[in-house]
Amino acid sequence: MIFGAFERMVAMRYLRARRQEGFISVIAGFSLLGIGLGVATLIIVMSVMNGFRAELIGRILGLNGHAGVYAVDGSIENYDQLVVEAASVPGVFSVTPQVEGQAMLTANGVASGGAVRGMRPSDLMGKSLIADNIKVGSLEGFEGKDAVVVGSRLANRLGLRVGDRVTLISPSSAVTVVGSMPRMKAYEVVALFEVGMYEYDNSFVYMPLEAAQVFFQKGDSVNALEIFTVDPDSLKEVRLNMMQALPPEVYFRDWQQQNSSFFNALQVERNVMFLILTLIILVAAFNIISSMIMLVKDKGRDIAVLRTMGASRGMVTRIFFMTGASIGVLGTLVGAALGLLFVINIHAIQDWVETVFGTSVFPPEIYFLTNVPAKMDPTEVIVVIAMALGLSFAATIYPAWRAARIDPVEALRYE
Repeated sequence: MIFGAFERMVAMRYLRARRQEGFISVIAGFSLLGIGLGVATLIIVMSVMNGFRAELIGRILGLNGHAGVYAVDGSIENYDQLVVEAASVPGVFSVTPQVEGQAMLTANGVASGGAVRGMRPSDLMGKSLIADNIKVGSLEGFEGKDAVVVGSRLANRLGLRVGDRVTLISPSSAVTVVGSMPRMKAYEVVALFEVGMYEYDNSFVYMPLEAAQVFFQKGDSVNALEIFTVDPDSLKEVRLNMMQALPPEVYFRDWQQQNSSFFNALQVERNVMFLILTLIILVAAFNIISSMIMLVKDKGRDIAVLRTMGASRGMVTRIFFMTGASIGVLGTLVGAALGLLFVINIHAIQDWVETVFGTSVFPPEIYFLTNVPAKMDPTEVIVVIAMALGLSFAATIYPAWRAARIDPVEALRYE
């Protein structure tokens, strides 16, 4: 559709409403505001949802691996041999033997449950999510049978600092001459880590593999092999090859199987939020229709004069199409700019809001993460902008068509 200079001039003139047309101008202004807020909100919410999913996946996979091998009876005896067999599967990046278990931690008169993982010192140092986020202390002391690394939030609750000792109590008891007694042992805290995910910082404890084998009475066995792959999103082929390479007494489970319900819930929530927020743009588009229909009725005499002066129906259609589309285009551009600026500065905005109101807008106990995450997807931004423009253009078609159908004789007769 090609717009001439005269059509653009008339369309821009109609956008600058006179005093008697103020109500129409108010509705058009609300339409512009609605489209702008809808586009901005969609970009912000979709970016936050993408960032939330990416951060959760990064932290969950960084601590739990992309997949795991577990024994049917709970113990993997020849784990070094299985490590070699699993590492030889195409697509596998690394394999780490470990002992996993639950324990009660007590210190300074405070008790708390925790998830204990035993790993070789070299394997823990190679786990970048832990090694790169040591808050206090050092992993150099992570060796022997008397050292642990504790999450920072768990340490704060127990009043622990580096160099203090924490007592771990196993849920399984030891048989003594006086009966069954809970097994417990004190360990020295050599480092505190903080990965930024509340659940892990508040409950995880790492100890050397040998110490974990002794504490959980595993002998010379482990109960899990942690596997990292080259591409965590393409595990189908790795899963099939792994099932063929491993013996029947162990089974393979990847992160998609372990967290399927959680990430499916996130995806459903994301889709629902997209649909709900799209309604804002849809309502604004209906406002464009109503304001344009009233403008057409108000400009009936002007349209008749234009037609008698030789303006074609196509010219009238283009004038009113440009008038309505300008509202949608301007609102979309303003909303897109506002949304992108908000996403880029989201952490600064979060800090400002928390400082002004003295409250946390993103409680880590509820949202798992300590900061509002945001990851902008250019494709999604383009889709949102295209959808807003499409709805805006569609909203102008009927009023523009109706303006072109006005009979100049009838319009001038009743004026």
